[in-house]
Amino acid sequence: MPSFLETDRLRLRRFAETDLDDLAALDADPAVMRFLTGGRPIPREEVEGRILPRFLGYYERFSGLGYWAAEERATGAFLGWFEFRPLDEDDPGVVELGYRLNRAAWGKGYATEGSRALIDKGFAELGVRRVVAVTMAVNTASRRVMEKCGLRYVRTFHERWPDPIEGSEHGEVEYELVRADWAARAGTVHQHMK
Repeated sequence: MPSFLETDRLRLRRFAETDLDDLAALDADPAVMRFLTGGRPIPREEVEGRILPRFLGYYERFSGLGYWAAEERATGAFLGWFEFRPLDEDDPGVVELGYRLNRAAWGKGYATEGSRALIDKGFAELGVRRVVAVTMAVNTASRRVMEKCGLRYVRTFHERWPDPIEGSEHGEVEYELVRADWAARAGTVHQHMK
């Protein structure tokens, strides 16, 4: 399947029906799901009947926005996914950034590498005006990725969850990067490279 985007170490591509096993395994890992479901695995039937079809549906509605399967370029191994999709389907200029990687990919800089590449493509080619990302306040690893990608902290807010998970009492945090700030940073980077 052709790549949507490649970095030094990653290949991001569209999901396909054949990704079901890898996606189900990712969502079944309690460590991966810690800050999403409190560690409760998502049943394979839900991945097959709801999650994968939702991922595939984005490609029909939006060019260049949606969910992207992440593979290691050197081996082709499935590492997880990146989300770069409109918050509001009527306004594709404001997108949410997200990522979910398997444990073997943690701590290697993949989340930052893939996120930066999507952000750059979004602002440079896809007409994105604002990138937002949200995580639990206690998810320090995800917050570090957001900060390394140039997103800045906006606010802490509290949701009423029917089934609160450990740490949710500290709230959720929102980060953002707007096009002007990205352009200023990109210009600085290019000037230093000359």
